[in-house]
Amino acid sequence: MTAEAGAGGRPLAGLRVVECATYVAGPSGGMTLAQLGADVIRVDPLGGATDHRRWPLAPNGGSLYWHSLNKGKRSVTVDLRAPAGKELVTALITAPGADAGVFLDNNVARSWLDWPALSARRPDLVHVHVQGHRDGRPAVDYTVNAAAGIPDMTGGESDGAPVNHVLPAWDLLTGQTAVVGLLAALRHRGRTGEGTYLEVALADVALAGVAALGWYADAQLSGADRPRHGNHVYGSFGVDFPTSDGRRVMVVALTEGQWRSLCQVTGTQEVFAALEKALGVDLEDEVTRYHHRETIAAILRGWFAARDVATVSRELEAARVLWGPYRTATDVVRDHEAAPASSPLTEVVQPGIGRLLAMGSPLRVRAEEVPPRPAPVLGADTDEVLADVLGLGASEIGRLHDEGVLAPTGGRG
Repeated sequence: MTAEAGAGGRPLAGLRVVECATYVAGPSGGMTLAQLGADVIRVDPLGGATDHRRWPLAPNGGSLYWHSLNKGKRSVTVDLRAPAGKELVTALITAPGADAGVFLDNNVARSWLDWPALSARRPDLVHVHVQGHRDGRPAVDYTVNAAAGIPDMTGGESDGAPVNHVLPAWDLLTGQTAVVGLLAALRHRGRTGEGTYLEVALADVALAGVAALGWYADAQLSGADRPRHGNHVYGSFGVDFPTSDGRRVMVVALTEGQWRSLCQVTGTQEVFAALEKALGVDLEDEVTRYHHRETIAAILRGWFAARDVATVSRELEAARVLWGPYRTATDVVRDHEAAPASSPLTEVVQPGIGRLLAMGSPLRVRAEEVPPRPAPVLGADTDEVLADVLGLGASEIGRLHDEGVLAPTGGRG
């Protein structure tokens, strides 16, 4: 896989980024850049970093996690403890070129990869460093999410213990924040010729996200924590309903129009008109619907319970109600296989594993989909990158293999 393979017409074609990052935040940011056409060179230690065998695994033991987060990149493996290995990586990061000198990392305790050392070699370097906490302490999504207060808002009203979620949302958002910072720094360099060092801490991204929704301000002014409401939408009307065939759907009415559509399709206009008169309220008001959510749900539940999910889907769609079905991961796979032409998902042929369900960039370029490219085999691009970027000859690369700075010729990683 070459730097420009499949990158024609993508906005970041020609940009070269060196990534030294593990787990989700940094690699997801690098993958976003690669999906938009950048030549992202992922650097790992010989044999792979700590995330190379992380679950979920394919039947042959290959990490679906690693291969899914590193789609479209090139892979270089080097002995990161050897002086010659450190010099190779430093040279890759600081190599000349208007579209080079861009570094994304989450390294800890590697002073030779910090901003002072690297910017001394290339003053206009753009360096984005992903952290756990801003003071350097480690953190992962599961720890910062707990500290941000989200698990105490999640779950049913009777739940006593906090409820974690399985999606590493703050990791993913941190990766995208890193991309925004990197592109902003590149614009600054293009205008001024100056390099930039940016730090983004996972814990700060979580706090910023929750604060942006007004949830901390609400706690500050009310002096109380937000209550748990199970699957009810906070501050509006929205909840799940079971259907006659054992499925469930999520229905939401945020606006007056959505509320009217829901009442019309379920034939409950007169019932809710009578309820409004009895209570002296206006259910077209979003906050009022929230306060009477349990009563509204009880009235609507019979309509859903009398229909299977196919009928519910057809009638809600026709009425332009805001809704969505509950699907398991296997449901998503089956739906894709049943109608692949209408699915945003696709498949890539992953070397060493086989055909894998994947998705390219959610950004469409000129109204066209950006298809995914497979992840590299660990270390497969080492020789090519050292030759292309650093201009090393075959004899010099061979010597590095012989000395153990690079993996043995023909070996993996």
